[in-house]
Amino acid sequence: MSDKAFQDYYPDELSYCYGCGRLNKNGLQLKSFWDGDETVALFEPRPEHIAIPGYVYGGLIASLIDCHGTGTAAAAAYRDAGREMGTHPPFRFVTASLQVQYLRPTPLGVPLVVRGQIKEITGRKVVVTATVSADGEVCARGEVVAAQMPEHMMPAEAQR
Repeated sequence: MSDKAFQDYYPDELSYCYGCGRLNKNGLQLKSFWDGDETVALFEPRPEHIAIPGYVYGGLIASLIDCHGTGTAAAAAYRDAGREMGTHPPFRFVTASLQVQYLRPTPLGVPLVVRGQIKEITGRKVVVTATVSADGEVCARGEVVAAQMPEHMMPAEAQR
Protein backbone atom coordinates (compact mmCIF):
# COMPACT_ATOMS: atom_id res chain seq x y z
CA MET A 1 0.00 0.00 0.00
CA SER A 2 1.05 3.57 -0.65
CA ASP A 3 1.89 5.87 2.26
CA LYS A 4 -0.40 8.53 0.83
CA ALA A 5 -4.17 8.04 0.93
CA PHE A 6 -6.42 8.84 -2.04
CA GLN A 7 -7.98 11.65 -0.02
CA ASP A 8 -4.55 13.22 0.56
CA TYR A 9 -4.42 14.01 -3.17
CA TYR A 10 -7.68 16.00 -3.15
CA PRO A 11 -7.10 19.72 -3.73
CA ASP A 12 -7.47 21.78 -0.53
CA GLU A 13 -10.67 23.36 -1.86
CA LEU A 14 -12.24 19.88 -2.06
CA SER A 15 -10.97 18.47 1.24
CA TYR A 16 -13.72 19.41 3.70
CA CYS A 17 -16.07 16.42 3.44
CA TYR A 18 -17.25 15.27 6.86
CA GLY A 19 -16.42 11.66 6.04
CA CYS A 20 -13.09 11.92 4.24
CA GLY A 21 -11.92 15.53 4.21
CA ARG A 22 -8.41 15.85 5.60
CA LEU A 23 -9.11 19.52 6.38
CA ASN A 24 -12.30 18.84 8.36
CA LYS A 25 -10.90 18.65 11.90
CA ASN A 26 -14.27 17.47 13.26
CA GLY A 27 -14.86 14.86 10.54
CA LEU A 28 -14.04 11.18 10.24
CA GLN A 29 -10.97 11.76 8.02
CA LEU A 30 -11.27 8.36 6.36
CA LYS A 31 -8.12 7.30 4.46
CA SER A 32 -8.34 4.88 1.53
CA PHE A 33 -5.51 3.02 -0.22
CA TRP A 34 -4.95 0.54 -3.04
CA ASP A 35 -4.47 -3.06 -1.92
CA GLY A 36 -3.83 -4.82 -5.22
CA ASP A 37 -6.96 -4.43 -7.33
CA GLU A 38 -9.07 -3.68 -4.26
CA THR A 39 -9.07 -0.66 -2.00
CA VAL A 40 -8.96 -0.63 1.77
CA ALA A 41 -9.56 1.81 4.60
CA LEU A 42 -9.30 1.25 8.34
CA PHE A 43 -11.46 3.15 10.78
CA GLU A 44 -11.74 2.98 14.56
CA PRO A 45 -15.21 4.11 15.67
CA ARG A 46 -15.22 6.52 18.58
CA PRO A 47 -17.59 6.23 21.57
CA GLU A 48 -19.87 8.91 20.11
CA HIS A 49 -20.51 6.68 17.07
CA ILE A 50 -22.83 4.58 19.21
CA ALA A 51 -26.25 3.27 18.20
CA ILE A 52 -26.98 1.21 21.29
CA PRO A 53 -24.42 0.24 23.93
CA GLY A 54 -21.65 -1.76 22.29
CA TYR A 55 -22.67 -1.16 18.67
CA VAL A 56 -21.95 1.32 15.88
CA TYR A 57 -24.60 3.69 14.51
CA GLY A 58 -25.72 2.58 11.03
CA GLY A 59 -25.30 6.06 9.57
CA LEU A 60 -21.58 5.85 10.27
CA ILE A 61 -21.39 2.57 8.36
CA ALA A 62 -23.17 4.23 5.41
CA SER A 63 -20.74 7.18 5.58
CA LEU A 64 -17.73 4.85 5.50
CA ILE A 65 -19.07 3.02 2.44
CA ASP A 66 -19.98 6.33 0.78
CA CYS A 67 -16.64 8.08 1.28
CA HIS A 68 -14.57 4.99 0.59
CA GLY A 69 -16.62 4.49 -2.56
CA THR A 70 -16.10 8.00 -3.91
CA GLY A 71 -12.40 7.88 -3.00
CA THR A 72 -12.08 4.54 -4.78
CA ALA A 73 -13.88 6.02 -7.79
CA ALA A 74 -11.34 8.86 -7.99
CA ALA A 75 -8.39 6.47 -7.71
CA ALA A 76 -9.92 4.14 -10.32
CA ALA A 77 -10.51 7.05 -12.72
CA TYR A 78 -6.87 8.12 -12.45
CA ARG A 79 -5.71 4.52 -12.94
CA ASP A 80 -8.08 4.03 -15.89
CA ALA A 81 -6.80 7.25 -17.52
CA GLY A 82 -3.17 6.24 -16.95
CA ARG A 83 -2.60 9.32 -14.78
CA GLU A 84 -0.94 9.78 -11.41
CA MET A 85 -3.23 10.80 -8.57
CA GLY A 86 -3.09 14.51 -7.88
CA THR A 87 -2.53 15.55 -11.49
CA HIS A 88 -4.78 18.20 -13.00
CA PRO A 89 -7.55 18.50 -13.77
CA PRO A 90 -8.52 16.54 -10.66
CA PHE A 91 -10.87 13.60 -10.72
CA ARG A 92 -13.33 14.16 -7.87
CA PHE A 93 -16.57 12.26 -7.46
CA VAL A 94 -19.89 12.81 -5.73
CA THR A 95 -22.46 10.21 -4.75
CA ALA A 96 -25.21 9.57 -7.30
CA SER A 97 -26.57 6.54 -5.45
CA LEU A 98 -25.78 4.71 -2.22
CA GLN A 99 -27.20 1.35 -1.21
CA VAL A 100 -26.29 -0.31 2.08
CA GLN A 101 -27.25 -3.72 3.44
CA TYR A 102 -26.70 -4.23 7.15
CA LEU A 103 -25.87 -7.90 7.68
CA ARG A 104 -25.11 -7.99 11.41
CA PRO A 105 -24.60 -5.51 14.23
CA THR A 106 -21.23 -3.77 14.02
CA PRO A 107 -19.38 -3.74 17.35
CA LEU A 108 -17.84 -0.63 18.87
CA GLY A 109 -14.31 -0.85 20.22
CA VAL A 110 -12.70 -2.67 17.30
CA PRO A 111 -11.19 -1.34 14.07
CA LEU A 112 -13.43 -1.54 11.03
CA VAL A 113 -12.04 -2.61 7.65
CA VAL A 114 -13.68 -1.13 4.57
CA ARG A 115 -12.87 -2.93 1.31
CA GLY A 116 -13.86 -1.69 -2.13
CA GLN A 117 -13.96 -3.26 -5.56
CA ILE A 118 -14.47 -1.44 -8.85
CA LYS A 119 -17.51 -2.93 -10.53
CA GLU A 120 -17.76 -0.62 -13.53
CA ILE A 121 -16.19 2.48 -15.08
CA THR A 122 -18.33 4.14 -17.74
CA GLY A 123 -17.61 7.68 -18.87
CA ARG A 124 -18.08 9.98 -15.86
CA LYS A 125 -19.54 7.20 -13.67
CA VAL A 126 -17.81 4.63 -11.48
CA VAL A 127 -19.66 1.89 -9.61
CA VAL A 128 -17.94 0.59 -6.48
CA THR A 129 -19.00 -2.26 -4.21
CA ALA A 130 -17.79 -2.26 -0.61
CA THR A 131 -17.87 -4.25 2.59
CA VAL A 132 -17.37 -3.19 6.20
CA SER A 133 -15.91 -5.85 8.50
CA ALA A 134 -15.21 -6.07 12.21
CA ASP A 135 -13.11 -8.87 13.69
CA GLY A 136 -13.07 -10.61 10.31
CA GLU A 137 -16.88 -10.67 10.01
CA VAL A 138 -18.62 -8.74 7.24
CA CYS A 139 -21.17 -6.51 8.97
CA ALA A 140 -22.41 -4.49 5.99
CA ARG A 141 -22.07 -4.31 2.25
CA GLY A 142 -22.97 -1.59 -0.14
CA GLU A 143 -22.75 -0.12 -3.59
CA VAL A 144 -21.86 3.43 -4.52
CA VAL A 145 -22.60 4.91 -7.90
CA ALA A 146 -20.15 7.78 -8.07
CA ALA A 147 -20.46 10.54 -10.65
CA GLN A 148 -17.59 12.79 -11.62
CA MET A 149 -18.13 16.14 -9.94
CA PRO A 150 -19.91 18.58 -12.26
CA GLU A 151 -17.72 21.51 -13.29
CA HIS A 152 -20.06 24.05 -11.69
CA MET A 153 -19.34 22.44 -8.29
CA MET A 154 -15.57 22.49 -8.75
CA PRO A 155 -13.90 25.63 -7.36
CA ALA A 156 -11.72 27.37 -9.97
CA GLU A 157 -8.64 27.01 -7.73
CA ALA A 158 -9.04 23.22 -7.71
CA GLN A 159 -8.99 23.04 -11.51
CA ARG A 160 -5.48 24.49 -11.83
